[in-house]
Amino acid sequence: MCSAKSKSLIFIGLLFNCLEMVFSANTGFSMSIYDVTSRSIYLRWPKFSGASSYRVTATAVNAVGHSLLARFSDVTLKGTLTSLIPNTIYAIQAEAIDKNGITLAETQIMQSTAPDIPVIDQAYSKLSNSITVEWRAVPGATSYLLTAQDGDSFIETVVTNSPGTVTGLKPATLYRITIRSVNSGGKSQPSPFRKAKTVLAAPILSVSSPSCDSIAVSWKAVYMAAGFSVSLMRSDGLGRMLKENTTNTSLIFTNLDPGTLYTIKAYAWNVNGIPGDDFAYNQRTSPNAPADVQVAFNSGTLRAIVSWMPTEGALTYSVTASSGLLKLKCNTSSASCMVPSLQCGSEYYISVTAYNDAGSSKPTDAVSLKTIPCAPVNISIEEDEPGHLLVSWSSINFGHYYVVFVKSDDGLEVHCNTSHTQCHFQSDCGFTYFISVFAYNKAGQSPLGDVFNYTTAPCCPSDFRAVFVSSDTVQVTWGPVRGAEMYQTRAVGWSSMALCNDTATACTLSALQCDTHYNITVYSFSEARGSNTSCASNAIARSPAGQSLPSYSVPLETAPCCPNDLILTQVTQSVTNISWSVGTGAQTYETALESPKGQAKCHTLQNYCLLGCITCSTNYTVSLKAISETGLTSSCTYQGYSSSACCPSGVKLYRLGNNDIRVYWRASDETINYNTDLHGSKGNFTCTPSSGLSHCDITEIPCGDVYTVVVSPVTDKGLKLTFCPKKIYSGKTNFFECCIFVMHGRWLKCNPNASKGGMV
Repeated sequence: MCSAKSKSLIFIGLLFNCLEMVFSANTGFSMSIYDVTSRSIYLRWPKFSGASSYRVTATAVNAVGHSLLARFSDVTLKGTLTSLIPNTIYAIQAEAIDKNGITLAETQIMQSTAPDIPVIDQAYSKLSNSITVEWRAVPGATSYLLTAQDGDSFIETVVTNSPGTVTGLKPATLYRITIRSVNSGGKSQPSPFRKAKTVLAAPILSVSSPSCDSIAVSWKAVYMAAGFSVSLMRSDGLGRMLKENTTNTSLIFTNLDPGTLYTIKAYAWNVNGIPGDDFAYNQRTSPNAPADVQVAFNSGTLRAIVSWMPTEGALTYSVTASSGLLKLKCNTSSASCMVPSLQCGSEYYISVTAYNDAGSSKPTDAVSLKTIPCAPVNISIEEDEPGHLLVSWSSINFGHYYVVFVKSDDGLEVHCNTSHTQCHFQSDCGFTYFISVFAYNKAGQSPLGDVFNYTTAPCCPSDFRAVFVSSDTVQVTWGPVRGAEMYQTRAVGWSSMALCNDTATACTLSALQCDTHYNITVYSFSEARGSNTSCASNAIARSPAGQSLPSYSVPLETAPCCPNDLILTQVTQSVTNISWSVGTGAQTYETALESPKGQAKCHTLQNYCLLGCITCSTNYTVSLKAISETGLTSSCTYQGYSSSACCPSGVKLYRLGNNDIRVYWRASDETINYNTDLHGSKGNFTCTPSSGLSHCDITEIPCGDVYTVVVSPVTDKGLKLTFCPKKIYSGKTNFFECCIFVMHGRWLKCNPNASKGGMV
């Protein structure tokens, strides 16, 4: 049993447990605590006027009969209470006493001692920057203060229970470890120290992949290290782990998988073989060189599309196209890349290199690409003899053969295909020819170079008529000729010559000498070519038997004629037959139906063709090409074609009675009209619903028969399509009677008296 005074002290202790100082209400005499340990409390107080001594009494609140009395002289203003009980609340009273022993003032304070001193069981290090301590718990301790001391420096850590770890330490360093227990009253004295040494620091790795199948690891020396252990394993867990022990500071792992992520771990050990911290690092091997490099050259844009098989672990790729000192590059993260701005007439060596964060692969073996030849240069045109043009040019690098196109101003075009550097062409008088030369190789056609024009001399005048107007005047007329811009008429006699220049096809020569023989010649002129001096007679032989044929003729082939008639007939929902009349001069035909939804084409020797993959309810553009035996083509266009409406889907039949059924369907378009046909041995029936409806009722159908039901869209011209799917409807029963099946469990009963039915 506690006395009333003890209970009062306990209440006061609980109320003022967190206070460090309590003042006397009447005198101002006070007392403070400046330190507490497990068995000691350190006090101080101010000097009190008239006091010759001070008396301090400490009474344990929670331990009956334990109290302590201490006296101090008037010159002593602080004192220590010792031999106290750990983790115990004390009521402490201080009194100021005069020389007669009378108490002048007093003050009280409540204070708990710190918990008892803990004892360290063991201290050890698992990490290079920390030491872990284990101890037995101390009653009343709310926390513990761990201290690691290295010479004059120390590090403290507060923990709540055992084990506790003090961090922030230096690797491979010996520390003195102590521990104090803590509660709200204070800290205990330090425990007896234990010595513990931190383990070695981890080696800091420098890792690289010098090749696609190796990883090189190096590190700086670690303080107090006797050796190192390094292990390597695929990060995805596949394969086996490789481990190496060494006293060196570098090593290389080989025979690894290209482009693969590996995890490298390393630690050092001391002379006692105790391992230190480990260091982990993820490193990917550099990728292998890409395989199956393909190069596609676009001759029109002078670009190359380079593609390859993706390489394991590669993040990006670089394509290099080298031609002499010129290097073109293309970088990408995909498995293809376009190399632009290639030069004509060049050979490029193209290689691909794969990259990842570890580095690059070896370049692939170079693939040779020869571009199209450049446009031929030094083109010259001359008429080596009348009626013959000679076109020549310089040889072009990578030009395997050449094609010269000559187009006259009347639209006729001819060409010459040769492996040499010149071509001969027939020419006619009075024409302007436009000439272009292309070089070719396996890569394609050269770019268009300069287009040259050459104008032949004007044709020679013919159909002469000379009429004497008077004795000294002759009027000469002739037919106009191609290419002539002016004519010159000359009358040459023995001793004189008369000239007449005019743009007209007539000339009057006057003041001619009498009794003189004149040779009259008409020359044609053009600004581009001058006078045609090579004119000779357009010769025809005559004899008593008649007149000969002309000396030669020039063949001319025109493009074939377009067929006059073209008919399209839809065979099925996706197949259309197209036929046409024969086009004069045509040997083959190419037909096409085109719409935004797709294109259908056919190339045939016949005058008809089946085109598949037609989309229903679609407008098509109809085109036909008529092609002659030599390849001349006429492009023919015709009126557009609309494919038939789509057949309905989801066709279902329901019985309405003994002789009536209702046909349902899902319309492909609400604007389309449909027609329903039933065909059987006992009759045919038709039903056309109102516009917009998707069902139709057919009545008075003879029972006991099998019918074929077809729902078809109706064209704008009222025609019914015949290729929509058919449904079979049976009106027969197992009793050879006319009756209707009704739903009763599983369609098993026949009710001859029923008037309504269910779905067929």
